[in-house]
Amino acid sequence: MSIVYIVSAPSGSGKSTLVAELLKKVRNLDFSISYTTRPPRGKEQNRKEYFFVSREEFAAMIAADEFLEYADVFGNYYGTAKRFLREAEARGNDLLLDIDVQGASQIMQKIPEAVSIFILPPDWQTLESRLRNRGSDSEEVIRRRLDTARREIENYSKYDYILVNNLLEQSAGQLKDIVEAERLKKKGGAELSEEEKLLVATANGCRLEQSRERVRPILDSFRLQLVKGK
Repeated sequence: MSIVYIVSAPSGSGKSTLVAELLKKVRNLDFSISYTTRPPRGKEQNRKEYFFVSREEFAAMIAADEFLEYADVFGNYYGTAKRFLREAEARGNDLLLDIDVQGASQIMQKIPEAVSIFILPPDWQTLESRLRNRGSDSEEVIRRRLDTARREIENYSKYDYILVNNLLEQSAGQLKDIVEAERLKKKGGAELSEEEKLLVATANGCRLEQSRERVRPILDSFRLQLVKGK
């Protein structure tokens, strides 16, 4: 049976970059391309970044029970088709889902054994800077994304692993180690090499119970901005 990996993060946390790096480094890992009703941005291509469909098409897929999960995000629908899991299992591969906290909650209910990873920015200021540096969103959209990020971050404790994306190379390595450690856990029995012991130790350092102290200052930076906003 395939391992399902859930990766969630607030918009601007660098999730897409980390996922792209992971897919370069890890074999036998399928990526589920989400369906969305929003229009393409910039150089995005249909069937590459997303499957871009109309609201009518999306509604028809819901009616046909074709989604593992779906959610309304900023006024547009996003969803993960069930077929990606079937296809991954047929190939003997694991499946990676890049989804928001709404969709992740649905997957956790349907697939309790799924491995969930939450990616955090180092602090509120870094996230705001990343969103502004995109240069593609209005001030209203940026504020809305920051407000949504604050709410999403409060859900971190529902995830198995927490990654603070400060240094890209380090964070990408940690994400890879989490994936590989979970595969070793599933395999079980065999004695681990020194390299495998090291990656398991790195992954364990990212587990929720080991991350609470690292997360607290990040949460505080978001809560402080909320107070300032009042």
